[in-house]
Amino acid sequence: MSAKYGLVSYNSSRKHISISIPSTTEVMSPHIKSVEELRVLGINLSSFSAPSQFFICVAGVFLFYLVYGYLQELIFSVEGFKPFGWYLTLVQFGFYSMFGLVELQLTQDKRRRIPGKTYMIIAFLTVGTMGLSNTSLGYLNYPTQVIFKCCKLIPVMIGGVFIQGKRYNVADVSAALCMSLGLIWFTLADSKVAPNFNVTGVLLISLALCADAAIGNVQEKAMKLHNGSNSEMVLYSYSIGFVYILTGLLCVGGLGTAVAFCSEHPVKTYGYAFFFSLTGYFGISFVLALIKLFGALVAVTVTTGRKAMTIVLSFMFFTKPFTFHSCLPSTGLTVPSWLQFALPRKYSICIVSKLLV
Repeated sequence: MSAKYGLVSYNSSRKHISISIPSTTEVMSPHIKSVEELRVLGINLSSFSAPSQFFICVAGVFLFYLVYGYLQELIFSVEGFKPFGWYLTLVQFGFYSMFGLVELQLTQDKRRRIPGKTYMIIAFLTVGTMGLSNTSLGYLNYPTQVIFKCCKLIPVMIGGVFIQGKRYNVADVSAALCMSLGLIWFTLADSKVAPNFNVTGVLLISLALCADAAIGNVQEKAMKLHNGSNSEMVLYSYSIGFVYILTGLLCVGGLGTAVAFCSEHPVKTYGYAFFFSLTGYFGISFVLALIKLFGALVAVTVTTGRKAMTIVLSFMFFTKPFTFHSCLPSTGLTVPSWLQFALPRKYSICIVSKLLV
């Protein structure tokens, strides 16, 4: 028997059995080789330690989603664009699908690992959370929308209990409540001159939160169970979601008006939407990495924490009154709670102790 081939011969029956044994890892399938490999935008996070992975992902989320939030409000500040939130989501899903396809083609393993039925569910939830969130900005101002999004931790924890069977202790629940209250306090203090609690907008953003309660937990369960890649998750969930939204717009007849309006303002609509989608795609890639590495709750905590900075940018760039005295009490509630969830548990105690010394 050679190193590569083993030959077992049975002369009496004239049968030969040939067994091929790979001698090097190069002949192994890419599916097997990449089981433990996690790449984000070409960066192999598997080669970093867990704390480094966490801080790289957090930096990516903050960097790209801060620009994302600015561009989102910039698009809706275009006069006459507010009724077209669903069309913006359609364009966004189209760009995400293209970006995901390009990234997937650059990877070695192009096979779909997560079942199609799971992607149909994830796509439906994604359409709900992003479409309803974008559309709500046609009825709510941006800080008011963020007030509701600050409560995202609570439904995500509830979803974790029912979908993944997770259990949270009193400290976790208390931290979630304190962080939500701190961010709401921060937002209300600085948007009190022009709050906008439109009933339709409140209903839309509330439904978006219901979808949020499920999507992160479903993604976490699917990615860990089937070891799906970020680019695969984005490509299939957003391309299926694109079909959902397109079908809906064709049924209700809202597509023609939106296309006509955007054609009159291509730079301020499609141009902004391209960069809006590009930064969102980069951001969601880091969010999916956080979900896969540390779980849905940690990922949502990080994205919730960056909303405080998004609010600051909103007041700086879009002419809203800002009162810095409101930051101190809300920060006292928010920062310790954010550290309770955002940092992987075995590192959070060490870092919090250093901050307190």
